Amino acid sequence: MQDAITSIINSADVQGQYLGAPALDTLKAYFQTGELRVRATNTISANAAAIVKDAVAKSLLYTDTTRPGGNMYTTRRYAACIRDLDYYLRYATYAMLAGDPSILDERVLNGLKETYSSLGVPAGTTVQAIQAMKEVTTGLVGDAAGKEIGVYLDYICSGLS
Repeated sequence: MQDAITSIINSADVQGQYLGAPALDTLKAYFQTGELRVRATNTISANAAAIVKDAVAKSLLYTDTTRPGGNMYTTRRYAACIRDLDYYLRYATYAMLAGDPSILDERVLNGLKETYSSLGVPAGTTVQAIQAMKEVTTGLVGDAAGKEIGVYLDYICSGLS
């Protein structure tokens, strides 16, 4: 797991180069959005359960997924879905703080699509719930921070699609 700083420095080091203007511009942007990312993470952390609950209500609660025969039917499956959505939100905040989506590959996406497929979990429904989570989160943290966390939630969606 790396942050934006480590990633940029490691890249330059492997090439045996000093940091050039593009790398320094990337670092400058990372530092300029630091306070925004920290505030957003604090708000998301304090409201994570409500964010997940609202996202499920917006996207899944009254669908075939929660009815008998659906993938979220039974309390156990429903709880597993809520748990997974909470994981995605938590790891998205880690990635946002680090400014590096590779955390999501390493901690969330590697093998997830195959696991969901083998369990019969529809990826489209999961993506729909994550998009609802993005919408709920943006409403809570505001457009600028919502755009920032949205990058990482969209990254998860792309990885599942």
